Amino acid sequence: MPLSVVWRHSAKSDAYEEARTQHLFNRDIPKRYPLAIAFAQTESDIVDAVKLAIERKCRVSILSGGHSFPAWSVRDDAMLLDLGNYSNTSFDEQTGVVSVSPSTTGRSLNEYLTAKGRMFQVGHCPDVGIGGFLLAGGMGWNCNNWGWSCEQILAIDVVTASGALIRADARENSDLLWAARGAGPGFPGVVTRFHLQTRPEIKEVRLSRYVYAMKDYHAALSWILKIPFTPDDGIEPIAIASYPPGEEEPCLTIALFGFGDDKHAVEQGLQKVEDSRPTGALTHSVCTKTSLSELLESKANAYPHGHKYYVDNAYLNNDADVVSVLEQAFTTLPTKTSQVFWTGMKPCSRRQLPEMVHSLQSDHFFALYSIWNHESEDSKCKAWARAVMKEIEPHSVGAYVGEFDFQERRSEVWGVEQTHRLSEIQRRWDPDARICGCLGLNGTS
Repeated sequence: MPLSVVWRHSAKSDAYEEARTQHLFNRDIPKRYPLAIAFAQTESDIVDAVKLAIERKCRVSILSGGHSFPAWSVRDDAMLLDLGNYSNTSFDEQTGVVSVSPSTTGRSLNEYLTAKGRMFQVGHCPDVGIGGFLLAGGMGWNCNNWGWSCEQILAIDVVTASGALIRADARENSDLLWAARGAGPGFPGVVTRFHLQTRPEIKEVRLSRYVYAMKDYHAALSWILKIPFTPDDGIEPIAIASYPPGEEEPCLTIALFGFGDDKHAVEQGLQKVEDSRPTGALTHSVCTKTSLSELLESKANAYPHGHKYYVDNAYLNNDADVVSVLEQAFTTLPTKTSQVFWTGMKPCSRRQLPEMVHSLQSDHFFALYSIWNHESEDSKCKAWARAVMKEIEPHSVGAYVGEFDFQERRSEVWGVEQTHRLSEIQRRWDPDARICGCLGLNGTS
């Protein structure tokens, strides 16, 4: 079948608008209008789309899962290459390497690998496309212990900005592999497949959960910050401010996810937390047996479809007074669907990262999700988020590119040397700036 393309100048307005917006998760739809939307179903379609863009002298933007909160893929006068209908997954039993197309979601990849007794460290939200997740660095489950998911990219298949299909790995075109590990939308090509190293399925996944009234914010967050987690504990600690189901007031939830193959070690790590917890929890559960599949489904409920989102994040200084710095964010949520969270990144944050463009990290990661449903709340919810981030910025060392909007504010997302090298790679592989790149960075539109 020929490549399916919806052109702005010839399609009916409702057909064009559906093509432009149908795969966008954030319903705060931008007023940007691509020249065309190309729907790829095969790898050759992707090649054809890039060559068509060259012929029409327009840029190319890429959509894999549509979960980019700033809607990076929707760019004025570009060809939006929609990979949502392109699906290709295979597994090598001998090497444990899985090969996946970018629109494959974390949920579907996890289901595919679970049936084979294997796993990959997917993202927390189950319907995020693996493409955007990995290119951003991959802050997946248990990242503070297992490291960044992009570290497990062994190779990629890429359609270059000139329309050539190539392989990039440690032996050939290694600069593109380096860039694929964290460049985000700054990657100078279209990845058609990721070749990922999987691991045996984890035997033990446990969850301890403590819900506190916001009056106990100081005590509860101070408690979790002081616990000396070790790599042997295998625990991912998260503190979340939200409105739990049935609650009329915001609460602070401390969630501790234990991962490992040794049941005793996981239980021991979570018991260490239980033994030191402050009194006054509204509800709590300790060391509940669960699975990655169940955790993914529970996260899906936290990020409702059909809503508007304003999202931002920051890596906080290691020596920041986290409780004070985050108090405004945690205690002033603008809507009942909004949430913010802190997650501890040690011990991963204290190790030397491998050679890759993803290069910023700290002991403390903070993310903000202002979520609402009605246009009348636009100003309030965005103003709240901007005010919170203005207070946090002086205590930040940078941001995670996967949930950052360069149009809103300035922040480092890569180290200085890595930023310079990425620019050189972009100039080498995309001298005409065919790939749209990071929306809002250096004035890009």
